Amino acid sequence: MRGRETRDASVDRWERKDWWGVVVDCPDPHALAAFYSALLGWPVWQRPGEEPDPHSAALDVGQGVGYLSFQRDPDFEPPVWPAQPGRPRMAVHLDFEVSDLAAAVEHAVELGATLSEHQPQDDVRVLLDPAGHPFCLYL
Repeated sequence: MRGRETRDASVDRWERKDWWGVVVDCPDPHALAAFYSALLGWPVWQRPGEEPDPHSAALDVGQGVGYLSFQRDPDFEPPVWPAQPGRPRMAVHLDFEVSDLAAAVEHAVELGATLSEHQPQDDVRVLLDPAGHPFCLYL
């Protein structure tokens, strides 16, 4: 893996070559990017001077070299939570720490998330994003 030479904090983050991220499959990447942008306050990243890619969208987390990206999958089937035999299973989920769990859940639901009926912990809330991916808000 390349990247050791670009970890110097004096190198502009946009010039670095050690970017990493999470890519989420979904039917509409721009809609899901807009949801997570509103939920997290991270702007949708757009390459200057270029039209948006119809097949993907990414969020700028504002610091470091990580990103959250969404890519179109026309055959996407949302996972089932909790898992059930023979149904699509969750492979990865996103976790976000919040300071006020009730307010964060209310905000997520207002943006289009659905609160899951199955809640395994008192200090964590499992929600489904508009594409059906489980994600957690926790204290």
